[in-house]
Amino acid sequence: MDEGVIKYQCHWVYGGSVASDRVTHLMEKRDLMYSLGLIGVYENGIGFGNISLRIPYSNQFIISGTQTGHLATLGPEYYTVVTDFNIDENTLTCCGLIKASSESLTHGAIYYYRPEITGIIHIHNYRLWQELMFKVPTSNKDVPYGTPLMAKEIFRLFDEENLAGEKILVMAGHEDGIICFGNDLDEAADILLNLIDN
Repeated sequence: MDEGVIKYQCHWVYGGSVASDRVTHLMEKRDLMYSLGLIGVYENGIGFGNISLRIPYSNQFIISGTQTGHLATLGPEYYTVVTDFNIDENTLTCCGLIKASSESLTHGAIYYYRPEITGIIHIHNYRLWQELMFKVPTSNKDVPYGTPLMAKEIFRLFDEENLAGEKILVMAGHEDGIICFGNDLDEAADILLNLIDN
């Protein structure tokens, strides 16, 4: 099981904690997802799920750090700023007290391709994963998470599967994995909350 493994080349610039006023809403939504079991940790100790927020007027974003799924609440020190990424070269630069999530390159791809998107939530839920597969845009099962191939698969789903309209995708090759996004974090969270309630 390669869950939680960073597959891109990470250039980590060790820096200060993200300013708390920049991540207050992000922290609230992340901790809500944890309380619902959509972000968490498997029995083997591997964490899952992450959340990010675009920095306005840029392709930079703030994202929860790698292997933080076991924590019920995340303070600002558990978030990092992705300052640069290159999908073709499979590289990503982040600055903070913690390395960026293993899914950060996929978040970057979405922000790069659709400037109107400002919030992304990646959750794990087996029931929803099974129910939604091929009913909403679904990535090829042979495409591994957190790689340039997944980034390009995201582009394909935008171009061919109305991902921009659906705002949710199932990762067929990443068991339990679902990504949801919106024009803000509230929109992304509401899509997930509506699905959980049904």
